[in-house]
This record gives sequence, structure tokens and C-alpha cells, in this order.
Amino acid sequence: MTTSAAATSSQILHHTATFVSEALSQAELRRRLFSVLRHKLPPSLDHTTLIRPLNLAAQTLENAISTASSSVRLSSLRLVENLLHSHPENSVSSLLLSLSYALWRRPIGAALCLLDVFCFDPSSARSEIAPSLFEELFLIHLLPVLREFNERRSQILSDSPPNAENHDDDYSICDSLAAIPSTKSLSKMSDVQASELKRLETEYEEVLDENCRVLAKYLKEVLENEDENRLTSPALTTMKNREEAGGETFDVEFDEIDEERRMRTGELAGISLNGRYNPIWTEEDRSIELINNTSSSKSKSLPFYPQRVFPETFSDQKSSWKLTTSPQTNSDSELESSLDDNPADSSSAESEAEIEERNRNMALFESKQSQIQKEEQPVSAKSSRSPYNVLGKLTPPKDFVCPITSNLFDDPVTLETGQTYERRAIQEWLDRGNSTCPITRQELQNTQLPKTNYVLKRLIGSWQEQNPGSVLVNQSENLCIEADPVVKSEMPSTSPNSVISQATIEGTVSELRHVISNLCTSEILKESETAVLRIERFWQEASIEQDIPTMLSKPQVINGFVEILFNSVDPKILRATIFLLSEMGSRDKAVIQTLTQVDSDVECIATLLRNGLVEAVVLIYLLRTSILNLTELDLVDSLLAVIKKKERDLFKMCVKPKTAAVILLEHIFQSCNESGVTSIVNSMISEKAIESVVDSLGAESSEERIASVRILVKCMQEDGKCRNNIADKAELAPVLESLMCTSDGERFEIVQFLSELVKLNRRTFNEQILHIIKDEGPLSTMHTLLVYLQTALEDQCPTIAGLLLQLDLLTEPRKMSIYREEAIDTLIACLRNTDFPGAQVAAAETIMSLQGRFTTSGKSLTRAFLLKRAGLDKSYNNLVRRDQLSNFSAEAEETLEEEKAAENWERKMASVLVSHEFGILFEALSEGLKSTDAEMYSACFVSATWLVDMLKVLPDTGVRGAARVCLLKRFTSIFKSSRDTEDKALSLLALSSFIQEPEGLHELTSSLKDILKGLRELKKSTPLAFEMLKAFFEGQDSSADLWSHKQLVQVDCSENGEVLSVICFKDKIFSGHSDGTIKVWTGKGSILHLIQEIREHTKAVTSLAVLPAPERLYSGSLDRTSRVWSISDEAIHCIQVHEMKDQVHNLVVTNSVSCFIPHGSGVKVHSWNGVSKLLNPSKYVKCMALIQGKLYCGCNDNSIQEIDLATETLSTIQGGSRKLLGKASPVHALQIYGGHLYAAFSSLDGSAVKILSTSDNSMVGSLATTLEVRVMAISSELIYLGCKKGTVDIWSREKWNRIDTLQTGSNCRVLCMALDANEEVLVVGTSDGQIQAWGLS
Repeated sequence: MTTSAAATSSQILHHTATFVSEALSQAELRRRLFSVLRHKLPPSLDHTTLIRPLNLAAQTLENAISTASSSVRLSSLRLVENLLHSHPENSVSSLLLSLSYALWRRPIGAALCLLDVFCFDPSSARSEIAPSLFEELFLIHLLPVLREFNERRSQILSDSPPNAENHDDDYSICDSLAAIPSTKSLSKMSDVQASELKRLETEYEEVLDENCRVLAKYLKEVLENEDENRLTSPALTTMKNREEAGGETFDVEFDEIDEERRMRTGELAGISLNGRYNPIWTEEDRSIELINNTSSSKSKSLPFYPQRVFPETFSDQKSSWKLTTSPQTNSDSELESSLDDNPADSSSAESEAEIEERNRNMALFESKQSQIQKEEQPVSAKSSRSPYNVLGKLTPPKDFVCPITSNLFDDPVTLETGQTYERRAIQEWLDRGNSTCPITRQELQNTQLPKTNYVLKRLIGSWQEQNPGSVLVNQSENLCIEADPVVKSEMPSTSPNSVISQATIEGTVSELRHVISNLCTSEILKESETAVLRIERFWQEASIEQDIPTMLSKPQVINGFVEILFNSVDPKILRATIFLLSEMGSRDKAVIQTLTQVDSDVECIATLLRNGLVEAVVLIYLLRTSILNLTELDLVDSLLAVIKKKERDLFKMCVKPKTAAVILLEHIFQSCNESGVTSIVNSMISEKAIESVVDSLGAESSEERIASVRILVKCMQEDGKCRNNIADKAELAPVLESLMCTSDGERFEIVQFLSELVKLNRRTFNEQILHIIKDEGPLSTMHTLLVYLQTALEDQCPTIAGLLLQLDLLTEPRKMSIYREEAIDTLIACLRNTDFPGAQVAAAETIMSLQGRFTTSGKSLTRAFLLKRAGLDKSYNNLVRRDQLSNFSAEAEETLEEEKAAENWERKMASVLVSHEFGILFEALSEGLKSTDAEMYSACFVSATWLVDMLKVLPDTGVRGAARVCLLKRFTSIFKSSRDTEDKALSLLALSSFIQEPEGLHELTSSLKDILKGLRELKKSTPLAFEMLKAFFEGQDSSADLWSHKQLVQVDCSENGEVLSVICFKDKIFSGHSDGTIKVWTGKGSILHLIQEIREHTKAVTSLAVLPAPERLYSGSLDRTSRVWSISDEAIHCIQVHEMKDQVHNLVVTNSVSCFIPHGSGVKVHSWNGVSKLLNPSKYVKCMALIQGKLYCGCNDNSIQEIDLATETLSTIQGGSRKLLGKASPVHALQIYGGHLYAAFSSLDGSAVKILSTSDNSMVGSLATTLEVRVMAISSELIYLGCKKGTVDIWSREKWNRIDTLQTGSNCRVLCMALDANEEVLVVGTSDGQIQAWGLS
């Protein structure tokens, strides 16, 4: 038999591609599909050898999906194909191949493999794997099976078999009593019936499985056969043929009937869309038979306004709807007569030929049904049991309805017996002591309910989206209104405004029924809109009786209002609809449940708000508890717009729109992640909405006040710069009133808000706000906080205690205060409570913030301010500059006033903290310094440093000893071990407090050698290190003990001659030798490691110099050249050679020029572009020093001259002398350090080294030594003098006294010296070719 295929190849490819695309885009869906099929593989398969390659194929497919490389994807897909083809085919491999072919752009192959899944495991395929594909491609062919099954099921459920020969159109309503209501069948079903139903369902499943395989093969043939019209329809099996004729089959003419629409609207009751049967779903509650005879092929465009079935539809027997009824009453006849005269006849626009064609199709449809009695029962005009009820809404399919509650599933669960129930209903059944399935009476092995049936729930949601106006009508819940026997055509055709002005509302329930009927049944949008306005007018002017909200709260009426929201564009109509829904929702929770059952309804309301309908915010506020995720609705900008509106501009509703907007915004804040909060705060700042939220602090609604508090806390924590604006505008009296009477959770949020509010960058403003908090509450704020502190959670206590302590400190500290004592005790207890690490950190940070200085963003300045005191003021200055703390006032007097107020507050706060119970706080902070938590350690460290430093200015009440006992060793350990300069400086600041008393100085002296290294590191960064050194030196008999040196290493380089020059740079040491060699060393421990030796100069390298930027080494030689070397980590490389045309002695360089002493008189200045000049030609220069563009020359005639290189001007610092009977005494060495010029002369003058001021050239001191000084090296504390006889004298730069002498050799001269960057290692080069390194021990 040949016929046109029910589905073309293009349709099959479309539906399969849709399924495959969805699976490829959702990793979680793929995992679920594979898991389902793997668990249902036949036991006959060898699982050990099969599961492993399947898992490998699935993993390889995931790699192909996730990779961005086309080559990797292609190779992965080939591997998947090879793996799967090398093992027996099964449902899992078919699904994997389908996805693989889809990625390979082989849609036909993907579709064929997906259909194979229906061949291998049809039950799982149609119910769990691809139910939508089953509905689109298979279900239409299975209608005869479904109808036969429906008949047999109905026969089992009824007490006696149905009368199959009664085919009269005049079907009595009494005959419909065989349809047992669902609520009664549950209790009346016998065990025999349950057993028969179970057997029938098993048989039904087997028939479906068999037919699915047949249809899958047929659909594969459609894809493989180019000529679809030549295909033969598959032979399907029915249950009757299966059991009576031994598997006899029949053919289905797929193009004769089109029942897909009836399946989608649920007319075949009891059959789920995935082919499963649930007996209780088939019970018939309906009493109308409504058959669509119109099957015209002409497609008509749907009207813009959703169609409803209203009384006029039933007006004519010649129309497209066939209505079979029992003998009518007079009222029914009148209704029929009245409706016949209605001009809106649905058949008026159609030809007689079309009507006849539809009737023929309908007759064929009825014959194909084998005269099965339709599910729809006869109707009367007043029947409340019609599936097409008076509102014209379609009822859902029975498989979407719980057999117990008769309502749409909200949370369906499927038991082990295969029956599905609403979770709450079946749980109540089990809670009553039952342990059987209500339908099958089978004993349940497990009474714990399974997970939600998400497949069914998804189908219900899809059906609701396709039928947004559908409702469920049953006997227990009918619409409270009834259509009058004669529908009067009194609706005026004027605009809604004229209706309002002309109508006189009497306030009767009868009149309201008529208006509601118009709203729900009218097909004309304008009439429905008019009904909304009349209902609104009635609601506002009439006394609201109990019946009226009940009538309006019915789901059918609510859905009518929702349709207005979907279709109306009139702002007045929309506003009235929102008003009515909000009023009803505020009174009846059932209205909220109705509105939130369909996600599209909520999205519609949200869209109206986004489009500017401000009043919609109230309805969303009422729905908020039922909306799973407010953030997905994208309402922030709309809520901010509502918040910014003036109250007089807003519509008066049950809840103020601004109140609703503030509360909703707070809900969104709570559900957002960190990035979401940042985005919202930025929007609030850019939209200038913060001030409007601040106004809500004074709102009448306590909920709005608390919500605004939460929002503002988030704003201040995220962007603290808005804190000043909030503090300036905030009205705190209502907030303090809420503090007295709210719950503990909300009370803490208020305390947190107040604590954030007093973190302003002006101390005087903070104290003003503290006074307001203390004085403006209806009761004592301090007493309220004290009582709350006794019951608060551990993590909340530090914040409460900190605020309470600040309020207590507003007056001069008293000797005794219960508030202060309780607050400090709480902070100490939290610091010590290791069971609550969060409370520990909060307590330490609270103590640190009590110092009272903050940035404009509310961050504590305590650490930065202490670093400023320690001499590292860069961090503090940067914060001041960035936050413009110094520019908050144009008047310098106000700046001084603020600083004075800050100092006064700091002194008072530190005094009460350190004096509490004789310094017990120091003990708690010492314990906190042992913490391994970084935040805890840092906060305790800064807090302890602050309080110890404040001991310098506080009167000694005996707490210094307690601080010393608890913290001295801690700070000493930190100072010695820390590698962070700032931490060293802070610990040094604390240690400087302890040396002010003899006991502290004595304890530090015992660890002096360990401290010296850190002091030397800090001496360049902070003057505090010098002060500490002075304190240590005072009273010391032997400075040599403090500055003792130890020889680290000595290297013999005598094979290269004398060591003429040496210089240190970073971790390297460079040495120049008399044979022209340059050596590069690195120091590791007590070893000098040679990393490079290079000889490019032909004669002695007399001098070396380094420029740090760029990193270049310059060498001068007697070969009349100067070379430039690049410095790398491994070696140096010569990059440039300059011809100097003279021997180079004592080379000094800048970025633009080099200066050196030639063989003759004067000083040569050589620019790097090749130009040379001779300066001071009248003098023979012995040594030079260059600093800041000024060249200092020590001459052979004992004179010292200064040359300004920019102007080439010459000035004399010390005049020379001529001797008639002997040689003049030359200046052997020059060094400049700290504004002083150090010059080494002959010892015959009585002072070998003179110290001159570079500012006025005056002599400020001298070093009296008898040694012949040839070179010098100077550090911040010491002066090293390299002498002719191989010794190095060490002198104090502060006191100019000799400290120590180092002996480098007995028969050598010290020719050069250099200090490393830390001034801890001295490198010495001698005439006998030795290089020595000496370190401070």
C-alpha cells in the first residue's frame, strides 16, 4: 500500500537536529542521557568489556565538543566512530554516534543513529531520552492504539461495559454518569480493577515498544529513500490484534486524519504525551461534547487578541462546531435562539462547500474512532462541568493533572508503580499511615518519595506556554459567575472614558458578575478593557464585601486580567489592571499562586515595569517570595527610576511603589554575587539614586527602613566615597526607633549601618554623628546596645562593642563606666575565642579602627599613619593625595582643627584601652600575633603597634611593664625575621617605646647584635633607625663590640698583578687589574665566586664606574681607551670603545660626559659624542669626586678645587702651598657623603682626614691619624680609611672616633675599596693582588 508519508525527510531532519543541538549545548543533559541508557543496557551484553569503550567514547566526544581546534575535533570524532563500530551496537553507542555525526556535519547519519535509539530501547527513548521527538514523529501514528487503550481502560474503570451501540447524537447527560469523578474513583476502585489496570498497562507498554521499533525503521526508510511517495506505510500492532489474532497487523492511512491538535489539547484523556498511561488521569469530569468539524486546509491567521470560547460560539448548528445535547429546557432553547441571532456567527465568513468538506472529514474521523464515545459530555448552557467552561479556557490534558488533587502538577513525583502524583498530596497519603499506591494498591517498597519528574514538569510548562489562557476546572472549584440565559447586548460602543463617565455603578454583586463575564468572555479587546475600568471603579467606590474579592480572585478571572496585561497598550487600562491584581494579591495568597504558576505571566509584569509602568513594581513586590530569582528579571534600572520619583507623582496603591521598589532592590542585593553588587552600586551612583534611598530611612514602613539600611551598608562597603553624602542626608531618628523594636538580625544591620556611618574622613563630623546616635533615640541608645550585646551572636559582638565604646567616649573618660567596661571585655573575649575565627578578626579590626582616622572611602588609616610616624610617610602621603584628605576645607585653620580633634580622640581612646584592667588587652593582642591567619595577624600587629606607640605620650600608670612583658619579644622577633620594610618599620616604632625606660633598653641590649642588621637596613629609609642607634650607643664603653668586622673571604689574583680598582653593583663585584683584566664576581655566603674574566684592555685598568640607569659599567685604562660594558645576569659585554688620547686615571662618569685625570696637568672632560676639553690646566690633579654636576679635584699642591661642569667655572675650596725645601703634600683621596667633603691629606699636617661642608666650604671636623691614607669608603655610620701599610682604619662618622682596625696584609698597600648596597660588606683590593671581603659580624 502506498501513501504519502506522515513525516517528510526534511521534517525528520528538523526535529532530530533540534534534539541533537540541545544535547550538544548542554553538558549536564548529555551526562543524564548517557547515564539513563547505560543503566538500561540489556543484561545479556558483556558489561565489563562494553562499558569501558563506551565511557572512553563519551569522554572523547566531550573533548571534541569542548575543543576550539578543528584538527583536534576531527581526530576525536574519528576515534569515537572507530571505538563504537568495533563493538556491538546498542542504545548508548547509537546516541554517541548521533552526536558525533552532528558535530561532523552529517545530519542524515545523526538522525539515523538517533532513530536507532528508539529501536534498541523504545521505552527509555520516548519517556526519558527524547519525549519531544516521540511526540513530533511517533505519536501521530499511534492514535488507533491510544483510542483502543482508552476504550478498554474506560471499560475497566466503569462497573459495566459501555454501550458501544449507542451512537445517537442525542446523547443524554445521564449517560455520562459512567465517568467517575477522580476524587471518588480513588476510594471505590477494587483490587480486581487495580490488577486489570496493571495488566493492561503492561500490555500497552509492550505494544508501544513494538510499534516504536516499527515506526523508527519506517522513518529511517523515509530518510534513506529518495522517493518518499513510493514508501509503504508500516504495519502497526494493536492490543486487540495482538491477543486475539496472534499478532495480526493493520495499516494506518496517515493522511486521512489529523488528530495532532486533539492530542495537544488533551482530548484523548488518560494518555500522556510520552506514551505512558496513568489510569486515574482518565476519569471524566466533563459534560460537554464539542467536536471541531473544521479541517479545512486553508490556514487562517490568528487574531492579535487571544480567542475565547463564549456563548455565541454555540449559536448555530451549521457552524464549524458540532454540539450534541440532551433534550433542552426552555431556558436552553432561549439561549440557543438568542445566540442564533448573534451577528458574530463563526461560520458566516465560510462557504457552504467548505462546510460540507469539513463535515465529510468529520464523518471519516468518527468512523475511524470505531464509534468510541467521545470524552466530552453533553452541555447545557448553565453547566459548570464543561471543559470549555463559561470563560472559554481549554482544560489541560489529563496526564498533567494529579489524580488526587485534580489540579495541574506543580511538583510531580512518579512512584515505583509508575503512577504520578502531586508531591504534597501523596506525602499526605503516606503520612496518614498508608503504604500502598492509591491507584494500583501495590505495596510500596520505599515510602521515601523520589525526585521530581522534571520531564513531565517541562512538558506541563511547555503546554502552559502554548495555552496561556488555559485553566483547570473541576467540581470542587467552579467559577462564581454564570452566564445569564440571555446575554444582553447593552455594551456601548463608546470609549472606556465615556463608559466611566456614563456608567452608574450600583455596587451590587449581580452587576459585578456581568462585568466579570464581559472581561472573561468578550472577544473584543476594547470591551474587556472597559470591563477592567468598571471593576476598578466598583472596587474603589463600593464597600468591599467578602464575596467580591472571592469572585475576583478566581483563577479564571485572574487569567482574564493577565490577558489584558499581555494585549492592552493603554497605560490607563494597564495601570487599573495592575492596581486590581495588587489589591487582590495583598488580600488573597491564592492570587499570587495563580500569577506565578506561569513564568511568562511574571515576565510580562516585569516587562511592563521596564517599559515605564511604575505601578507594576507593587505587583512584583507581592510576587517576590514566589519568584525564584529576581536578578534574572533585569529590574535594577526600573527600580531606581521608581525610587527617584516623588511620592506625589505615584499612583496610590495598597503598598507605596517606592516602598516596594526599595524592598525589591534589597532582595536583589542579597541574591547577587560580588560583581553584581558592584554593578548595582555603580548604577545607583551614576543615577544619583542614593539620596532617594537615604530618604527611605525616614519611611513609615519599618520594612522599607530596614531595606534601605541594608542597601546603604552595601553601598558604603562597596564604594565608601558615598559615605559623606549619606551621613549628610540621613535622618537617624526613625532608624534609632527601629533599633529599639526590631528583631536581632535587623538590629545588627542597623548597628552595622551606624558603625559604617562614623568612618568619615573628618573627626569632627564623626563625633557629631555619634552625638546624634547617642541622644536622638526614643530610649537610651547606649542602654539598648548594652542589652543587645548580652544576647548577640559571637560574630556580631565586636561591631556592637566598638560602637558602644565610641558612644561612651564622647564625654571625658570617667574612672568607671559600665558601658566601657562591658565593651572592652567583649572585644578581649572575642580576640581570645579561637572557636570563632571570624569574631577574632572582627575584634582586632575594630580595635585598629578605633584610632579614628579614615580615608574618604572609609578604610582605616591606622597603619599608614603609624608608618608616617616611623619615618615611612610615602604610604600615608599617597593616601592623602589620592583621597584628597587635605582638601576637604579651603581654610588651613579647619585642617588644624581636624588634626587636633583626631589627636585628642586618639589619646582618649588609647588611654581607656591600655588602662583597662592594667593592660590585659596587651596579653590578648600578643596571643593574636601567634595566629596563622593573615588577617588576624595583621590587625593585631597594627593594633599592638598603635597602643604601644601611644605609651610615649600617655602617663605611666604601670601598664608599660605589662606591655613590655607581653609584646617586647614579639616585636623583636618580627623585626629580626620580617622581610617587609613596612613591617620592620612598625616593629621598630614599637621597640622605640620600650627603650625609653631602662628595663626595656636593657632587654633590647641583650639582643642587640640581632637587631643591628635590621637597623642598618632601615637607616636609609627612616631616621628612626638613627635614633635607635644613638640610644644604643649612649653609655656604651666599647663601640668595637657594636661594629665588629669579620673577614669573609680572600681571593689571590696576584697572577693578574695589582688590584687597582673595585666596585660593587647589586649582587656583583667588579675588579680591575694591572694586566688589563676585568673580573666579575658574585658573593655567596663566605665565598667569592668568579663568573667572568675578560681582558680587552691592553694595559692596566685604573678605574671602574657604574651608571645604574641604564645598567652600564665604564672602565678606564692606561691604554688610552675607555670602554662601556652592558651588565647582564651572567656576564658583561663590551658595547662601545672611546679613544681618550691620553692615559686614564680616576675615571668618573655621568650620562653625558666622563671626566678623568690625564698623564699631565688638568682634568679632561670627554663627552660621549667624541669632544674633549681640558679644564684646570694649571694644576696637577691627584684625585677627583663628582656629585650633582660639580667636580671636586684634589691636587698635588694640597689644594682642593670645585669645577661646575655646566658653566666650566672654577672655585677654590682650599688653597695650595709651595715648599722650597721639599715636595708639597698632595690630596690623596676625596669622598662626598651626606653634605660633607672628606679629604685625605698627609699625616704630617696633624690630621690625615679633614671634613669640610660642601655648602660653605668650612671645616667641620677631622680624623687624627698617623697613617698614610690612600683610599676612603664611607657608609652612613662608618668611615673606612685604606692605608699605605695594608691596614684599614674604621672610624665613627657620628663621633669621629676610631672604632676598629683591619689588617689586610703586612707587605702591601690598600689601593681600592668599595661597599655593597647594604653597607654590610667591605671589599678591599691590595697591591699584592689580593681581594678581601669583610662583613659586619
